Amino acid sequence: MSTGATLVPAVADTDDDRCFLGHPRGLAYIVFTEAWERFSFYGMQALLVLYMASYLLHAGTVESVVGFAGLRGLVEWVFGPLSTQALATQLFGLYIGLIYLVPVFGGLVGDRLTGRTRAVLAGAAAMAVGHFLMAFEQLFLFALAALIVGSGLLKGNLAAQVGALYKKDDQRRDSAFSLYCVAINTGAFVAPLICGTLGEIYGWHYGFGAAGIGMLIGIGIYIRGRKYLPADVKNQIRAEKLRLRAGDLKIVFALLVLMLIMALYWTGQTQVWNTYPLWVKDRVDRSLFDLTVPVTWFQSLDSLAVLIFAPLVLWYWRHQAAARREPKDLDKVALGFLLFALACAWLAWGEQNSGAGAVNIVWPAVFHVVCAFGYLYAGPVALSVVSRAAPPSINAMMVGAYYLAIFLGGIGSGWLGRFYEVVGPAQFWFMHGVIVAAGALLIVLLRRPLMRVLQEQPGSRGT
Repeated sequence: MSTGATLVPAVADTDDDRCFLGHPRGLAYIVFTEAWERFSFYGMQALLVLYMASYLLHAGTVESVVGFAGLRGLVEWVFGPLSTQALATQLFGLYIGLIYLVPVFGGLVGDRLTGRTRAVLAGAAAMAVGHFLMAFEQLFLFALAALIVGSGLLKGNLAAQVGALYKKDDQRRDSAFSLYCVAINTGAFVAPLICGTLGEIYGWHYGFGAAGIGMLIGIGIYIRGRKYLPADVKNQIRAEKLRLRAGDLKIVFALLVLMLIMALYWTGQTQVWNTYPLWVKDRVDRSLFDLTVPVTWFQSLDSLAVLIFAPLVLWYWRHQAAARREPKDLDKVALGFLLFALACAWLAWGEQNSGAGAVNIVWPAVFHVVCAFGYLYAGPVALSVVSRAAPPSINAMMVGAYYLAIFLGGIGSGWLGRFYEVVGPAQFWFMHGVIVAAGALLIVLLRRPLMRVLQEQPGSRGT
């Protein structure tokens, strides 16, 4: 491997370096773009498994979907015969998995071919097309394909642009990714309330159409802020003819190990988007005063909890840092795993206490609060580690590769969804708690060798 020259990621103009909550102006446009992109994505996602299990996959409707018979044959050849509900959860798992697999290739496109900005715009356009195609049942598979390709181009490159706003040793990087994740959860909070309500109450296609409009708004924001975004690293790579430096493969391997462990967390988290809405629909007493809470609103509760507690967590980390007691990043991630495992155990306990009766709405409400803390300690921190430690010449690709964890988690959650009807809800949620807790144990066991490799990065404050 050629060591080459050292690449310094493109950093935005320092004149506007602290004009957005102490961060560069470009972060504001990225954050609001991401909020609307996530509005569109989570609006559709909140409806998808309900749409398939309650309507699309039933006789009289599914026959009109172009190419579906062949897809079902392939899926059941791989995973075995599936009930309608199991097929819905398996297809949802495959969809989510692919949504988070293709950013690996999208990041490579942004790094090496088009530049990140063009890749983001092309991905956003494809996603808008996909959302509007969801209005046509016959084109369901084409809509999913457009959403998968579009997300692949957008996700890794947009997240990489967050990291490119900062130097390697800039202490604001973690808080920038936390703000980025807050934007994700803002969009995810609003989307089920609007798209979910429209879809559940007025008609599925109204919800999908609203998601498409949200994507168009995100495109407009991104174009407006284009001049404040970091310069594309692609141009610098071509100019300096950089290659991977000596030791970079060791770093890449360490990050891939971390991503494989993260897949255990995302197996549990993805189930909240997959089988969980079906559990809420069938098992939870959704009466609240004179209102029957729509199933999709629980997806909003999940994101609302993150929005409420994110400032508290960030304040607590700053307080710990001032006292020189802030945990290392890998310790934060392990704690996030444990919190999510406890949340799953809480659902299992709620099912046991409820017996044959409906589960009180308090149980899922508390579940989402605990999940929020688990996510804040695990999700954005792990993404920040990847952005900081990944070699500069493949940084966007590695940030995209972070989503391999969600790809594996999505596939895993889809496969595990079949057991919901077999083992029952209590055992189902306890099983997911054990899976995520195993990830925490792996981080503890591998903490020292991972830290030794990742701390070799220039300007790293340690993971």
